[in-house]
Amino acid sequence: MLTNPQKRYLRKNAHSLHPIFQVGKGGVTPNMVIQIAKALEARELIKISVLQNCEVPKEEVAETISGRAGAELVQVIGRTIILYKESKTKKQIVLP
Repeated sequence: MLTNPQKRYLRKNAHSLHPIFQVGKGGVTPNMVIQIAKALEARELIKISVLQNCEVPKEEVAETISGRAGAELVQVIGRTIILYKESKTKKQIVLP
């Protein structure tokens, strides 16, 4: 579980990132979760964009992805989800 100062630090680092995944009408698929988990292992911090045609509420999408990928939900802002997961092999981010 992330503390508030850690979430603030991660939000600051995620500000310059661009979303690398999009969730659309098909919702969250098992293949998407696998790809997100791989991206989290490589980058530790990612953004995901929820498109307007997505039929599932963005908060539910965020909880589903973070739960299945084993990641921490940093923030849902607008239609953007920020996720963090500490890498086992390529640790880059040192949390305060």
